[in-house]
Amino acid sequence: MFRSKKDPGQIKMAKLATLVAHNVHISGDLEFSEGLRMDGQVTGNVAGRPGEETLLVVSDQGAIRGNVSAYDVIINGCITGDVTVAHFVELQSNARVLGNIYYQQLRMDIGATVEGKLTKLDTQSTQAALPAPAARIEHGADLATS
Repeated sequence: MFRSKKDPGQIKMAKLATLVAHNVHISGDLEFSEGLRMDGQVTGNVAGRPGEETLLVVSDQGAIRGNVSAYDVIINGCITGDVTVAHFVELQSNARVLGNIYYQQLRMDIGATVEGKLTKLDTQSTQAALPAPAARIEHGADLATS
């Protein structure tokens, strides 16, 4: 009698193939495929591989000083830079973003802070806005900085 609706705000749980541990600090841009959990710090841009449904999770210990772009993003730490999300962004209670957020869908918990603009994008402009940085992390095996 009742049909279940698919939640359009649902994050597709990609395999978190890569972990940047809490005691790791990376200087330089990095690109990842599948999923990346950030417990450490990055000074540089962080981007999911363009055309892939990537997931970036920034824990309450994680920090990024640079621009971020991915398909789905969950933030519970600090990002100093602009965030561009092709699908869905979730700002958890400890999230702090010092920059603009460009998104398709947004969920924000009580306690999260954004010091910048929130801008909803259409599908075409989101794909054009996702830059590709120089360094890559693939399946947790390779780590390179530029």
